[in-house]
Amino acid sequence: MTGELSPIDTAKFVAARRAADMVQSGMRVGLGTGSTAAWLVRCLAEAVRERDLHFRGVPTSTRTAEMARDLGLEVITLEEAGWLDITIDGADEFDGELNLIKGGGGALLHEKIVASASDRMVVIADAAKEVESLGAFPLPVEVIPFGWKATQTLIDEALTAMDVMGKTIELRPGADGPYRTDEGNLILDLKLTRIGNPRQLAMVLNQVPGVVENGLFVDICDQVVIGHADGRVTLRDVTADTVSEEQYDVGGDGNAFGDLGE
Repeated sequence: MTGELSPIDTAKFVAARRAADMVQSGMRVGLGTGSTAAWLVRCLAEAVRERDLHFRGVPTSTRTAEMARDLGLEVITLEEAGWLDITIDGADEFDGELNLIKGGGGALLHEKIVASASDRMVVIADAAKEVESLGAFPLPVEVIPFGWKATQTLIDEALTAMDVMGKTIELRPGADGPYRTDEGNLILDLKLTRIGNPRQLAMVLNQVPGVVENGLFVDICDQVVIGHADGRVTLRDVTADTVSEEQYDVGGDGNAFGDLGE
């Protein structure tokens, strides 16, 4: 990579670099999916080269698995790992209680399984992902292909009793027909604008026949690492109820990022 990073990529990079420092040799690590998680994989590959870090990664998608292998990281399955020490992943939105919306990249089912099978889940995000109330980002719901239109109707009926501002539901498109997850399922994107009670909505959605999982991550995230365009990193820990801040020297010539590759 050459030249300067954009402000948003700088924020993602410093968040990923701080989270990569949490990984210690011998750990079993869940590797998330998405643009910020991709920065994490690059930072971990750099740590393997520069500080002789040894760990085994469990990717949450085929995309992350391919990237990790290409960068020389050891990749195993969740079955082989058994249980994880830490999962580090991005988020489409998070609120003050570290409730999340995830699944913009289509891997919400694997992401939730991996995060739930970890001692600790850490979210890495740029500051723009923090919201007062979840819902501005469409909520992904993974559904089986059979009878998906009936499932959509049932979801629409269920939303009538929920504390949400809107209830538009769209089938996510892919490159050639509907988008398909790694499990071959479909995704319905719920445009709700505001979600008043994420915990209640998550429970109700998962009771609808045909729904596999939803993108609300409630009581799963332990820490969030927030990156800023000026190189600052804010670390918020919901369990310890602490907030700390660090500063990274990002420079102006892009040299700090040159060894990460494209």
